[in-house]
Amino acid sequence: MLKPYFILFFLCFSSLGIAQITIKDSKSKTPISYATISFGDGQGLFADDEGLFIFTEKLYADIDTLYVSALGYKSKKVATNTMENSIFLDEEVSELDEVILIAEGRKFKEETLKPYLDDDYYSCWLPTIESEIAVFFNNPDSKLTKISTIHFPITLESKDWEKRNRKNAEKKPFSTLFKVKLYKNDNGVPGQVLTYENIVFRATEKGGDVYNLDLNSYNITIPNDGFFVSLQVLGYTDKTGKLLPNKKYKELKGPEGTVKIPTNFRPLLPFTDEINSNNTYIKRVFINGNNWIQFKQGNIDSGLLKKGLNNYGIGFTYKVYNDE
Repeated sequence: MLKPYFILFFLCFSSLGIAQITIKDSKSKTPISYATISFGDGQGLFADDEGLFIFTEKLYADIDTLYVSALGYKSKKVATNTMENSIFLDEEVSELDEVILIAEGRKFKEETLKPYLDDDYYSCWLPTIESEIAVFFNNPDSKLTKISTIHFPITLESKDWEKRNRKNAEKKPFSTLFKVKLYKNDNGVPGQVLTYENIVFRATEKGGDVYNLDLNSYNITIPNDGFFVSLQVLGYTDKTGKLLPNKKYKELKGPEGTVKIPTNFRPLLPFTDEINSNNTYIKRVFINGNNWIQFKQGNIDSGLLKKGLNNYGIGFTYKVYNDE
C-alpha cells in the first residue's frame, strides 16, 4: 500500500504538468544515454545516463514540438500534446570506417601536443549547453597513429577574489558533466563522427587545471586529413556524477517581452593567442540543421577575438606505430 506522502507527491507532480520521459532504442527497448532534446527555437536540454528527461508544461508553455536526436540513431519529431512516457528512436545504419586492429605488443612511440593553460578568468569561454566547441588537429605523423589521451584545459576560480592569483588559493567547487565527440575532417569542418559510443566525463575543482581523458579503449586511429575533438557541457551533477535537472537559461523581462539568456556553467574554458591558425569552431546544438562556424574575426562577435584569443587550447597524446 502506498503511503500518503507518496500519493501527495504524485498528485503534485501531475498537477504541475510535469512528465518524466525516457528515450529508448526501438528494438532493444533499452534507454539511450545523453540524447539531445531540442525545442526548435535554439533552446533544449539533454537526457541523463538512463535516457530520462523532465518536461514541464509550465516552464515550456510555448513549446509544442520536440526534436530528439542521439549518436547512432535517426532523429525524431515529437508533438508534446501526444507525447507518451517513452520516446523510441530507430537505429541508424552505421557508416563508420572499418576499425583498424592493432596487434598486441606492436611497438610504438608516444608523443604529446600539450594543452594551453591559463588561469585568467577574462581569457575564458563561458560554457553553455546550447554550444558545442570543436578543435581541429592535423594528423601529426604519416605512420599509423592512434589517439591515446585528450587534454582539456579548464580554469579554476578562487573562492576569495583577493587571492585569485595564488596557486594554493581554495577554489570554487563544481561538478560538471561534459560530452566529447570526435569527427572526421570534412573539407575543413567537423563531419562524420569517428565513433558512435557516448564519451562523457565529470570535471571537478579537485582535478586541477586540465582534465586528461583516456581514449585508449576506443581504438580510434587518426585519419590522414586530420580530425576534430569537440566538447559540450551537459550540466551540473550530484556527488555521484548523476546529471541534475539544470536551469538551462535565465528569463529577463524587457519592453519587447521575455528574453531567454543561456546559463553559464563552470568550469570556464581558457582560450589562447599562441596558435596562429583558427582551429576552433562552434555551433548551436539545439538548432535543427545547425552549421559549424569558424571562430574568427568577421564570423563571430566575441570579446575573446577582440583580445586575439582565437582558439581553445586542447592538447592530445597519440601513439605512432612502427611499420611492420
